[in-house]
Amino acid sequence: MSAGKSKNKRPEGVVYSTNPDFTYDFGVEQEQETLPPAQQNLRVMLDRKLKGGKKATLITGFYGSSSDLDALAKQLKNLCAAGGTSGNGEILVQGDFRQKILEYLLKKGYKAKPAGG
Repeated sequence: MSAGKSKNKRPEGVVYSTNPDFTYDFGVEQEQETLPPAQQNLRVMLDRKLKGGKKATLITGFYGSSSDLDALAKQLKNLCAAGGTSGNGEILVQGDFRQKILEYLLKKGYKAKPAGG
């Protein structure tokens, strides 16, 4: 099989159904609805484990769609003039920008607080 072609579309575990109206649910997840900033419970902390010992600011607790998470991550990375990544309700910004990010989130109406030591 070439790398560009996908596997068979048959769902795992279902071989045959005698029900003529059967439609298989492929498990496509629906996007979570993004909570308003005042209902978000964000934690801002310093992390040294994910970047091989280098300092990085980790923001956790975001509840919402991945597009909204990516938009917030882009704003924070632009604010700090740094790189980073986002996914699974977390944003990672390279460098120690805890205070700057915390002030920005509070100014934007997010419920955020520092975490960790």
